[in-house]
Amino acid sequence: MDQERVALFAALLGIAVTAAPAGPIQFRDVAAEAGVDFRLENHPTAEKHMIETMAGGIAVFDYNGDSLADIYFTNGAEIPSLRKTSPKYWNRLYRNEGGMRFTDVTAGAGVAGSGYDMGAAAADYDNDGDVDLLVVGVFRLTLFRNRGDGTFADATRSAGLLQRDWAVAAGWFDYDSDGQLDLFVVNYARWSLDFDTFCGDPDRGLRAYCDPSRLTPTANRLYRNVGQGRFEEVSGPAGIGAHLGRGMSVAFGDADGDGWIDAFVTNDNLPNFLFLNREGEVFEEGGLFGGVALLQHGEPVASMGVDFRDYDNDGLPDLAVTALIAETFPVFRNVGGGFFEDATAPSGMALLSNRHSGWGIGLFDLDNDGWKDVFTANSHVNDVIRNFEPTTPYREPNTAFANRGDGSFEPADDGLAGSPRAHRGCAFADFDRDGRVDVVVASLGDRAELWQNASPGRNSWLNVRLRGTRSNRDGLGAIVEAAGQANPMTSAVGYASSSHDGVHFGLGVAERTEVRVRWPGGRVQGFGTVEANRVLEISEDR
Repeated sequence: MDQERVALFAALLGIAVTAAPAGPIQFRDVAAEAGVDFRLENHPTAEKHMIETMAGGIAVFDYNGDSLADIYFTNGAEIPSLRKTSPKYWNRLYRNEGGMRFTDVTAGAGVAGSGYDMGAAAADYDNDGDVDLLVVGVFRLTLFRNRGDGTFADATRSAGLLQRDWAVAAGWFDYDSDGQLDLFVVNYARWSLDFDTFCGDPDRGLRAYCDPSRLTPTANRLYRNVGQGRFEEVSGPAGIGAHLGRGMSVAFGDADGDGWIDAFVTNDNLPNFLFLNREGEVFEEGGLFGGVALLQHGEPVASMGVDFRDYDNDGLPDLAVTALIAETFPVFRNVGGGFFEDATAPSGMALLSNRHSGWGIGLFDLDNDGWKDVFTANSHVNDVIRNFEPTTPYREPNTAFANRGDGSFEPADDGLAGSPRAHRGCAFADFDRDGRVDVVVASLGDRAELWQNASPGRNSWLNVRLRGTRSNRDGLGAIVEAAGQANPMTSAVGYASSSHDGVHFGLGVAERTEVRVRWPGGRVQGFGTVEANRVLEISEDR
């Protein structure tokens, strides 16, 4: 990593980067005692429908305005009806009661859903101060508008979101900087229940989920928020609809530093997309030219989840991606101007991840030392993989990788090893408000895990909550700068999941830091020196 650039970035902010002693990152699963009893029902069948292995998105957000992060799990449905014919298929909302205790409030909140759901995206799309929820799945979207009284209304039809694609994930961002959040929907492939190709080994009667190459790629969709709770599809005019892929997830960041939010889409065994925002009018696909479509070896991988954050503290947002065993978990380091280099090997992730298959991912400072670490939710795609590759596991533990403090990673002493499951989505929040980032993970056919961050040490932290007045109410797309770090306000994190819990900073041993916000549209607002170990609420200057 370029240490001179890190130092220059910190100097421009007038901040000294305060190093902290390295310490272990440790977690413990408290789901049972916390009252989180969700089980992901993907309804596996003998026909091995592809949808069965791709469920499991999660959203964390404060739905009732009590400043505590709540948890929403998406769930499957019966096959072939694709309907939730029993409460065991309901999506589930768990209200955070404080003290790491949760209550299932699904029925009263009205968010059980009705179809085979996969992804979730949380944000305040109507700027009324209450965080709303979009759920995507097989041949449907569902927009739950938060009424502000603990209940949600199904606003899908009135919003004009009636697409019938197989959507895996979605994300909210204000691509045209008009103060209203727009919607990016990630579609996987053209598929129907009539698809009945036998994949696997017919001689042994071993059927497996098909290679994605058997499915025809399709386009993602972009919906522009036109106000009054309505959206119009602009995929074609904006340049999104011209590019066909097998989309898995989306993340947002200003890749080229021009002040406009770009979108990165992971594709399954096809080149990834980097949609560069051209002043809120159109998007130019620059993945191959920018160095993020493929790894250095020039071949596509099974790109799954993604996070778009600055892991080496040089002020530029980087990309961390999950993939399958032997493909490594790609790391693309931003070198400026919309260009990236393949840093998978130099960062240490090539060696660390080579024997893992991953889905969910997040770049968060798990030990609050001032450097973002990596958490991944792991499992293979195929539940019968050992019949074809005897050394390849299907169920795996989650993994955490600690940032050494120079933009490279090492194994973390994490306490996660005893949890081999078919993990899929994961989401991040400080659920118990102790200043340490916790993680919730979903697993196919199994109970959810709630990993309380039990890392020792007394490193300082800061959580920044934004309230836009000229920008969108959530402040999505804003960049918060503190302690030599730049961290975006985003809720699109990981695989088919959403983490809406402010902007977290680890501060090392520092007791205070200067804070500055670059709001969407380019306005910069300074807030002077603030004390550490607190939640800081910031309103945009009118």
